[in-house]
Amino acid sequence: MRILISPNAFKHSIDAEEAALAIQQGFMQSMLDCECECFPIGDGGDGTGELIIKRCAGQKISGATHDALGRGIKAAFGLIDDGTTAVIEMADASGIRLLKHEELNPLIATSFGTGEQIKTALDKGAKKIIVGMGGSATADGGSGILKALGIRFLNANKEELEGLPASLIELASIDVSGIDQRILDSEVVVLCDVDNMLLGNNGAAAMFGPQKGASPEDVKKLNAALGKLSQVALQLTGKDMSAIKYGGTAGGAAAGLYALLNAELVNGIDYFLQLTAFDKALENTDLVVTGEGSIDEQTLQGKGPFGVAFRAKLKGLPVIGLAGKVPVESNASLQKYFDVLMAIGNQPVDLSTALAGTANNLVRTSRELGNVLAIAK
Repeated sequence: MRILISPNAFKHSIDAEEAALAIQQGFMQSMLDCECECFPIGDGGDGTGELIIKRCAGQKISGATHDALGRGIKAAFGLIDDGTTAVIEMADASGIRLLKHEELNPLIATSFGTGEQIKTALDKGAKKIIVGMGGSATADGGSGILKALGIRFLNANKEELEGLPASLIELASIDVSGIDQRILDSEVVVLCDVDNMLLGNNGAAAMFGPQKGASPEDVKKLNAALGKLSQVALQLTGKDMSAIKYGGTAGGAAAGLYALLNAELVNGIDYFLQLTAFDKALENTDLVVTGEGSIDEQTLQGKGPFGVAFRAKLKGLPVIGLAGKVPVESNASLQKYFDVLMAIGNQPVDLSTALAGTANNLVRTSRELGNVLAIAK
């Protein structure tokens, strides 16, 4: 049996590559006569860029930049397509994982460092910029990225705003005269792992601000600041940041790049699978195994395992989904794409214990699954 193993990352536990290797290890320990190919996936979340660079045999470029609080750091991005396409992971410069918990503050955290990386990619000759936006510490509407590329945010006195993004509430105009013209001549693609809009109860500030350190009062301030940015950008560009699907990704950075850089916002998993020639890997496959931390109705809204299952089903292949959490009741919508859904937990444990045991649980579950398949065969 030829098995294609294509999990997403198991959030707060192990990355997609580690998950794939654990599943492979389990099958190899089982009685099943099988060949396994690991094809870990990313849907725009933290780690997607790294997977693209590896799958496309890219080159890593490391250089100086700044974290979300403006401190000097070193971070890398990738070049693929003979150096013409840059793959930039927002989490590598502007990521939440780079900050201590007590440092989280989206009122002052900015995406400036990611903008610096884009500028370096342009210096290297890139004509296309792919940005994976998962895992950011920011909710600045992309103002930091745009500032790094030469755009100025001005108050009513034509003075440049300091202390972005909180100061965006005073925004009166946006000066694009100093923008790096190379970015306007480039194709910019933003990989989105959520489809939230920019503003409102399901927007960037309300949904993702708290996990980035925002208090309820901070959420109101951020939403107002992003609203002002959207209003002024609409007057300048005619593009409504608040109306675009995926605009809430990475604290509204997706919407900001859409309005001011003409970026294309795409479903992360669809773009990833197309770019990495996933369909070709399906050609010599008998069974597809995917997974992530939780598989439920929300998975069908464009999450990684759904992207895998959807393409597998187009070729009539059986799909098994492994997750830390699956629905208790059978679900007809999920059953259309996942022939089997299995929770990998072995016994009732607290969340931190479950997260720590993810790799071992994947090995054990895959081993038992392989044994069942061997018996059935």
